[in-house]
Amino acid sequence: MRIVVAEDLYLLRDGMVRLIEAYGHQVVATATTGPETLDALLTWRPDVAVVDVRMPPTQSDEGLRAALAARREVPGLPVLILSQYVEQLYARELLADGAGGVGYLLKESVFNADQFTDALERVAGGGTAMDAAVISKLLSSGSSNRRLGGLSEREHSVLSLMAEGLSNQAIGRRLFLSDSAISKYTTSLFGKLGITDDDSGNRRVLAVLAYLNNP
Repeated sequence: MRIVVAEDLYLLRDGMVRLIEAYGHQVVATATTGPETLDALLTWRPDVAVVDVRMPPTQSDEGLRAALAARREVPGLPVLILSQYVEQLYARELLADGAGGVGYLLKESVFNADQFTDALERVAGGGTAMDAAVISKLLSSGSSNRRLGGLSEREHSVLSLMAEGLSNQAIGRRLFLSDSAISKYTTSLFGKLGITDDDSGNRRVLAVLAYLNNP
């Protein structure tokens, strides 16, 4: 895979580059500021980009906004946000545009190289890689709570795991339930949310997040 790494901290950036290349992928460009990130994404159009949220010049949300700007120019450009922070407004926009592979992981939740590279490959393939803590933040707003009020506790659990990008089988293993039980809960929660179910886990995740994102 051809990868762009956007991270302003040298040690972390260099470590990611070495890790990515050790797994046989190519880092085609690195960026240390928001403007550099946007330029690299539009110039290289990588198979996937790893982008921090807070970058110079203001250390606010330049990285995430650069990723959004790039995806407006190149719909479906795969982006994996890797950050210490959950920026709810822009995260919702990123996850709800329905145009391709996206991920949002917290740095503190990445425990090994296999987990990181698996997330990269999943996003590059058009899938999702979501941190449970990020999903919890996104599902905690008032409007989300109103929409989710009709779900049972078990349906809440299934929805949260689904939004992390897990398949029905993986959700079943996590909750110690059969595939048929997960299918039943999935059908039920989508009916309550008014979202048409389908066979694509990625589209289901994006549909749920898009629904929660709309007022």
